[in-house]
Amino acid sequence: MEGASGIIHSPPVEGSRKPFPRTRHYVRKGSAGEETALKLALIGTHGVGKTTLAFELCSLLKKAEYNVELVTEIARHAPFPVNEGTSLEAQLWILHTQVAAEIRAAAQATHVICDRSVLDNYCYLVNKFGRQHSLESWLEWWLRSYSLLVGVPPLPDGIPPDGFRSENLEFQQRIHDLLCELLDASPFHRIRDRVYWLEPRERRIWGERIFAAMAPLLETSVRPIRRTGAGA
Repeated sequence: MEGASGIIHSPPVEGSRKPFPRTRHYVRKGSAGEETALKLALIGTHGVGKTTLAFELCSLLKKAEYNVELVTEIARHAPFPVNEGTSLEAQLWILHTQVAAEIRAAAQATHVICDRSVLDNYCYLVNKFGRQHSLESWLEWWLRSYSLLVGVPPLPDGIPPDGFRSENLEFQQRIHDLLCELLDASPFHRIRDRVYWLEPRERRIWGERIFAAMAPLLETSVRPIRRTGAGA
């Protein structure tokens, strides 16, 4: 629902006594000179190249003179075990820290690129502890703040070892399957129109594909600030 200011607001959560506060949707259409913003998250299981893509997208945006901030993978900073040995405390810490990091990034730059979203982080919690319906209304509400969710699929060449990620291919595939299942299930099916899945066969041009998908959103966004010389 779009308000008079041009900000797209989320509707009240069904079945709740009070709606959540309105989220800031990160593509805002307004009058000339009004700041608008893009928030994109790369989603998917571990070991598929999301981090590399996140840095590539930030580089492309900076080269085009857009103001952008990167939210790096939160799980790497968790003070708890992760991967197959995760705990409920670990996953709750990751989810809340993810939201806080996105809020901080949006305060520092017009555009935000996220290495993961709250949804794929939630998949790791669901994998071990099952769905937590008390969390899902909040998660679906926050998912409305993303302009675009880019799904990165698993690849046949395995998981590059880095000393942090699990190299268990069955675990990797299970998280991917859970992500797909949640996107088909209520309440998350409501945000499927914001998901753009990459094609495995186009891996070499994934960055270009994502940048092309962002282009219409950037056109509604603030124009990049172009630097001029002293004599210009």
